[in-house]
Amino acid sequence: MNKNNKINGQHRGQPVLYKGKKIETADAAMIMIHGRGATAESILTLAQEFNVDGLAYLAPQASGNTWYPYSFLNPIEMNEPGITSGLSLIDTIINDLLTKGFSMDKIFLLGFSQGACLSLEYAARNPANFGGIFGLSGGLIGPPGAPRNYKGSFNGSEIFLGCSDVDPHIPIERVDETEKVLIEMNANVTKKIYNGMAHTINQDEINFIKSLLKGVI
Repeated sequence: MNKNNKINGQHRGQPVLYKGKKIETADAAMIMIHGRGATAESILTLAQEFNVDGLAYLAPQASGNTWYPYSFLNPIEMNEPGITSGLSLIDTIINDLLTKGFSMDKIFLLGFSQGACLSLEYAARNPANFGGIFGLSGGLIGPPGAPRNYKGSFNGSEIFLGCSDVDPHIPIERVDETEKVLIEMNANVTKKIYNGMAHTINQDEINFIKSLLKGVI
């Protein structure tokens, strides 16, 4: 995490919505990154599904409801400055939580679809002892064969990857690659592939995340 980070690009000045426990009294915090065409408000509805006491939920809103314009499989430069701006926004939220007294093992990062891609890319570029990282229908950003020159260790952090085997946006090969990269960075990765599932979040994923949250908090 860059302590002196400033948000540039189209996501600068975008609102961050809150739900759950107040930051000042929360035991842990979850940053939730919405998908393309969705909103911070919509992904915050997952908070009621998790229903974990002591957890604060924070969801930034992407400018124009999208973090970057094209598929995450395109060359990264095609999706700039959106990717860098979105990563900077996540970084700023995490640094703000750290200044408020949260330790990294009490910070969770969750994303769905485009938000999962952005979250996983942020985590790979900034590995740390997170409380948990949840990539729902997503994978690391970049075209096939993109170099994965990430450095650092997750120190055994729990990372969950959930996706359909026929997702129209997320090739299963990218989920497999993401798992391999994160394991090599010393993450404890749980991958679940669901046969025939639509591009969505299912109850099994919610139950797994809820169980992990309650075990940490």
